[in-house]
Amino acid sequence: MFDTHQVSNQPKPLTDYNLMLSDPQLVHWVQHFNGHWGASDIQELASTLGQPAWIERGHTANEHIPQLFTHDAAGYRRDEVRYHPAYHALMDLAISHNIHALPWQTQQAGAHVVRMAKNYCHNQNEAGSACPLTMTFACHPSLQASPAIAQHWLPGVTASQYDPSNQPMQDKKGLTIGMAMTEKQGGTDVRANTSRAIYDGSDDWGERYLMSGHKWFCSAPMSDAFLTLAQTEQGLSCFLMPRWTLNGDKNPIHIQRLKNKLGNRSNASSEIEFHQAQGWLLGKPDQGVRTIIQMVALTRYDCMIGSTALMRQALSQVINHISQRTVMGKKLIDQPLMQNVVVDMALDWVGALALTSRLAHALDQNHDPAEQAFVRLMTAVGKYWICKQAMMLTAEACECMGGAGYIEEHINARLYREAPVNSIWEGSGNVQCLDVLRALQKQPDSWTAVSQMLQQACGTQDIYDQQVMQFIEHQHPAQVDTYRARSWVSELAMFMQAGLLLQHDQPDWAEAYCIGRLSKPRFGAYGQLPKLIDTATLINRILLK
Repeated sequence: MFDTHQVSNQPKPLTDYNLMLSDPQLVHWVQHFNGHWGASDIQELASTLGQPAWIERGHTANEHIPQLFTHDAAGYRRDEVRYHPAYHALMDLAISHNIHALPWQTQQAGAHVVRMAKNYCHNQNEAGSACPLTMTFACHPSLQASPAIAQHWLPGVTASQYDPSNQPMQDKKGLTIGMAMTEKQGGTDVRANTSRAIYDGSDDWGERYLMSGHKWFCSAPMSDAFLTLAQTEQGLSCFLMPRWTLNGDKNPIHIQRLKNKLGNRSNASSEIEFHQAQGWLLGKPDQGVRTIIQMVALTRYDCMIGSTALMRQALSQVINHISQRTVMGKKLIDQPLMQNVVVDMALDWVGALALTSRLAHALDQNHDPAEQAFVRLMTAVGKYWICKQAMMLTAEACECMGGAGYIEEHINARLYREAPVNSIWEGSGNVQCLDVLRALQKQPDSWTAVSQMLQQACGTQDIYDQQVMQFIEHQHPAQVDTYRARSWVSELAMFMQAGLLLQHDQPDWAEAYCIGRLSKPRFGAYGQLPKLIDTATLINRILLK
């Protein structure tokens, strides 16, 4: 009570809910793509993340950002980053649910789908801690390029225990892995890297090198080791550079500073220098890009998961707000223009989750050449398109809630600042689109697999049939130049999302997507859907409580 007024017509916060059971699309895709065996475990994590205490931990981890301590009191190098206990709690929860390693722990069909669903839920609560989880997950194929490294490191990397202690890997219960690729002068052009590596003999971990140089971005600098690139006599090579050496000494990896980032605040990103630091070769001495690209591909896929999760959380917050807020005597959720805006937003989320789930399903079929060709092409397409959509959707979500969506106390502010990182990290939009053209040129079977999948969805929706066949017949990738790469990739992304919805038992959303995205281009803001779409029904299928 206040002396001047009573508080009324203020929505209650979205808490005490299950992030899976309230999400009918997630339930559908988990069941549809062989993830049913993991549903109870996903629900357990999803219920935990929806509790007020865990939501608050997400806020706290971003409010109390990591702190760097370069030296101790006596002047010795420490190179230690300290995190708030809330961050460690979130990491511990995620690793206990095997978000960092599930597909490497079990051969059960649907393991990538179950892991995708868990990561999708985790990112909705706190996306910064997802960075080291992603890199630890994604490093597995690259570490296998060295049998000695795989033997000694993979048991700790795949362990279901979180151990943030700062000590040699031999003394730890679980390990996390980071990445340090880009340098000041090159950025994405890693072949311009100047860091050097000189052969120094061999030991139990394999071929050892002494490395000197710098990295402009090193994410999660308290990881137990980093995949990095350096020049050898043979050419650019990939290495595992641990924080502690095999004999238990601190490796001379010096953290220069932490980046002051727009978003992703709970996660430390750093600049480092290394002075004759020990690194162990992964793969062949001149095949660094080929070795590390396996990790990069999986981190790009995780950017799709993360951006889809940001869209989902933003929509959940909007639905929670407008279903309680009354304006001019009527709930916002019942007002036609608001329905138009929110369902228009939801089309991007529904399409993103469909494509991300289908990629997880393809990763589960790693012995099928057609599925792997699909992964090669559509990871870059999805990373470009979904990450772009997340930035627009999180901005619109703030506006749907008015001033209440533009304050730091609300999660929307964090979602909005977080969204650009997935579009930038592991290759910006132009890099992804050029990579699509590169894949089409070097692996024409990828276009064969994708175009066949698009055609398999034909036969039930006239708009889709007409436009996708015109796209396949008149927009062949061999005729696409780099100037038009973004428009071509955008069209492919929308056709694929529409096709997946049509093919996999989503008739209402598929119809709305085809009308809303394929019948005519959307210019400018959300909220321009034609009246053919039943927005009054669809808006109630976004968030179930």
